[in-house]
Amino acid sequence: MKNKQTKSQRVRFLAVTGLIAGLYAALTLVLAPLSFGPVQCRVAEALTLLAAYTPAAIPGLTVGCVISNLVGLTMGANVAGALDILLGTLATGIAAWLSYRLRHFRIRGLPFWASVPPIVTNALIVGTELAVVLVPDLTVYGWLGWVGSVAAGQVIACMGGGLLLAGILQKTGFARQLEQNNYTFR
Repeated sequence: MKNKQTKSQRVRFLAVTGLIAGLYAALTLVLAPLSFGPVQCRVAEALTLLAAYTPAAIPGLTVGCVISNLVGLTMGANVAGALDILLGTLATGIAAWLSYRLRHFRIRGLPFWASVPPIVTNALIVGTELAVVLVPDLTVYGWLGWVGSVAAGQVIACMGGGLLLAGILQKTGFARQLEQNNYTFR
């Protein structure tokens, strides 16, 4: 009986992972003009707050990001090029893992602190990536501008959209369902 339960949990984990990956990629690509470029607000980054409810979001967000960055590159929308497939995905993966680790720190029931890692990691990693790729004579002030620009987009997506999503998930009871499924992250 335990094998069936474990198998069922694994299937659910994979299903939720795939759903999150698909949502992230779809949102990023449908909103490609906002998702890629020197000034960006990747709305799909709001989904990083799902990591506060389920560890299935960690691989889901990471896979969704690599897919969207790869497709964005083939569409010509990804201005950072192939480097973004590696570094942008790394930033989102690290952010999702850190958001999962901060899931218990809440303000008024919302995982506010889980919204901070996507802002910081993407600002530093993607901001630096864009600065290096797009500016040949980079200065410290120029770098700070790129980091700030990415941070601003992330604040809108994660603190704005992500916390709104978290509130909706909690009001509908879906957040509790995600948390109670006891997914194992292996």
